[in-house]
Amino acid sequence: MGIKTALPHYELGFYALVLTCALAYSVNGIFEVSRDNMNRKAFRENVKSGWYYFGRKMDVADFEWVMWFTTFRNYIIFALTGHVIFAKIFSLLVPQHRSWVYMLYGMLTVLTIMGSNYLMLILSHCILLYTVSLVKQKWLCFAAGLCSLATFKVEPFSSWQNGFVSGTFSLQEILFYGGSGFTIMRCMSFALETCDKKEGFYSPIQLLKYNFYLPFFFFGPIMTFDQFHEQVNTKSVTRKDNEMWNIRAQAVVNMLVIVLVDVFFHFLYILSIPSDLKLMKKLPDWSLAGLAYSNLVYDWVKAAVMFGVINTVSKLDHLDPPQPPKCITMLYVFAETHFDRGINDWLCKYVYDFLGEGHDNIKKELLATISTFLVTTLWLGPCEIVYIWSITNCFGLNFELWVQKFFELQPFATLEAKLPESMSRRIRGIFGAANFWAIILYNILALNSLDFALLVAKRILITGFPVSTLSIWFVTYCGVQLIKERERVLAIEEERNEKLKAA
Repeated sequence: MGIKTALPHYELGFYALVLTCALAYSVNGIFEVSRDNMNRKAFRENVKSGWYYFGRKMDVADFEWVMWFTTFRNYIIFALTGHVIFAKIFSLLVPQHRSWVYMLYGMLTVLTIMGSNYLMLILSHCILLYTVSLVKQKWLCFAAGLCSLATFKVEPFSSWQNGFVSGTFSLQEILFYGGSGFTIMRCMSFALETCDKKEGFYSPIQLLKYNFYLPFFFFGPIMTFDQFHEQVNTKSVTRKDNEMWNIRAQAVVNMLVIVLVDVFFHFLYILSIPSDLKLMKKLPDWSLAGLAYSNLVYDWVKAAVMFGVINTVSKLDHLDPPQPPKCITMLYVFAETHFDRGINDWLCKYVYDFLGEGHDNIKKELLATISTFLVTTLWLGPCEIVYIWSITNCFGLNFELWVQKFFELQPFATLEAKLPESMSRRIRGIFGAANFWAIILYNILALNSLDFALLVAKRILITGFPVSTLSIWFVTYCGVQLIKERERVLAIEEERNEKLKAA
């Protein structure tokens, strides 16, 4: 049924009340566990001194978050501030050549931080994939790109290349694999876009300008080459109405989110608790479910902050980068689940949409999803937990299509056609709630651990049945209906704007 189907306001208000009370109850349970186990022996490594005057210690279990705001903070501020200053100066003086400034500044920064050996290693992979692109065969470009990516993700090739990089500073390994992986994905995009170029070839300089744009170099996001090439070579560098105000507002939002996460880490130990299985077995079902949900929301927040900061800088350079990922709270379908919109756009354009076409054929969809998750597995680094994560999410993506095709058969299609549209929306919401928890369970595999995911699944689906299972399902159903309502309002606004433009 159509997305514009409305539900009564009092019903949506009831859903909002139920969801708010359930979230408050679950968060209160996690808070009490965090407070009562602050000095637990198993937490000594993950819970450190925090706000002394409030008597609260801080959850520091996420190495990546702590690294950003301690060790890596000065590198970020220094490198990005220098980029913004140089980019602004030369955008005003010689806007037609600003892409050269981006490239040179990026290469010099990489050389300064990582050394000449690393720069030569990256350039060698760029030259290799550029040479392959001259053949203009997509399958060959893909094969060469995946082989290059494998040399950074599979032993012993990974350690062998890492050995070329001199220095032992604490961020070397993170920057090495981050810059190398994103370089290969950008080179593959360049090669594949070269294959689609009808006449001639792109120059090697265009590849270097694309790859060494500093804000994207180490941690992404990835803009496909066609988008970057078009935007960075635009001679007009004028701003849209209110664009600078929006950039400033986004920067302020990023700072507020960072502070908010810091506050949460002092009161909710959502990352340390899952590492202690003995403690988790004592938690009530609602607190355990809230813990699983909170971990996914936090990982989305972390991605949103990282890409938000980078995107703010790139917008100052008159680029339109990939947006931060869609919040997990707003998802109930596997097709929209991703934590890196740049990688997602890359995979959709070159693999998933290319092989799946309309995504309505079961065989083509199966081929497209398997191929997509094979590339994703290599990108993340092949290991047991990544294999399990890939298989489960690949199954979930296909299962959605199987269920859709099944209910399009008779007599289900006829039965749904006879139902009021509002009732059809309610029935679909029930399935959406089940799908929402499938997304959570499948993704905490990679974000936490297999043991944590199995414990949550067992408690919610088996030992908690029927009370916890049905009550959590109902609360999730309320959330899905509120998501659908938001989608309905956005669809109506979009249609209204299109009519105004046409008029």
